[in-house]
Amino acid sequence: MNASTQTDPLAVSLNRLQLKNPILVASGTFGYAKEMAAFLDFSRLGGIIPKTITTEPRIGNPPPRTVETSAGLLNSIGLDNDGIDLFLEKQLNYLSSLETALIVNIAGRSIDEMAVMASRLDQYSDQITALELNISCPNVSGGVDYGTRPEMTEKMLKQVTESCQLPIIAKLTPNVTSVVEIAQAASAGGADAVSLINTVQGTAIDWRRRKPILGGIFGGLSGPAIKPVALRVVCQVARAVDVPIIGVGGIANIDDVMEFIVAGASAVQIGTANFYNPGLAAQLVSELEGILVSEKCSHISELVGSLEYPER
Repeated sequence: MNASTQTDPLAVSLNRLQLKNPILVASGTFGYAKEMAAFLDFSRLGGIIPKTITTEPRIGNPPPRTVETSAGLLNSIGLDNDGIDLFLEKQLNYLSSLETALIVNIAGRSIDEMAVMASRLDQYSDQITALELNISCPNVSGGVDYGTRPEMTEKMLKQVTESCQLPIIAKLTPNVTSVVEIAQAASAGGADAVSLINTVQGTAIDWRRRKPILGGIFGGLSGPAIKPVALRVVCQVARAVDVPIIGVGGIANIDDVMEFIVAGASAVQIGTANFYNPGLAAQLVSELEGILVSEKCSHISELVGSLEYPER
């Protein structure tokens, strides 16, 4: 599924997408990278995924936008961003200079809009490594419409891949009856990989005031609380769908990384942990190198999907 022909022991191949190592930073948790420059060497990372961009600027949801929970973060940012024009004008050159893969995360209100954005970004293929389609944001109106119905997921992936030559990742939501069916549809539509999972929909309530705390009422839960859910989804999709997986959800240390890898993820994204430990991603790359030595593995692919299930 991710067998690499590269000699670097940490190099990863996700179909057409080639990464120097499996450690990425998740969209929405790393800004546009400039904010993190003091904390880590970007060239150590497998790739950077900046915050989601849309066709037009978005002001996002009303505040409050975040609520800390006992084991994570509930956010209702609402895809606040400056739009694709300003991204290309003000952010792209810097991001593409960082000596690591640049994966641009995009969201749209329709399949046509996503395809048009992909086509436009394809013109910058000398700077952009791949696109990640955000069809799974739980805190904007219509944010998961194309990621909850298999037929719509496949249709979107087909239209985007026909409009763009860049490798395509589909970021999927856990807020469905069967993520496996959505992953199958994404694969059938031509996705090079799937990111599993986006945040789990939730809310927070101030019972004394009898009001929701978040300005957007509902938000997405991330952090350690969702790791068991993300691992379950990775296990299910890895066993049922022949598509490379990028594991996301509650990763905070090297053991978390390895749990996702043995479950079937070829790469991982660090998300909420970036807020309190911005240097973590680069640290994990070094620790992953040590894992290969301790496990006597010549390549990281030897560990992907190595989880042993009990016989029934």
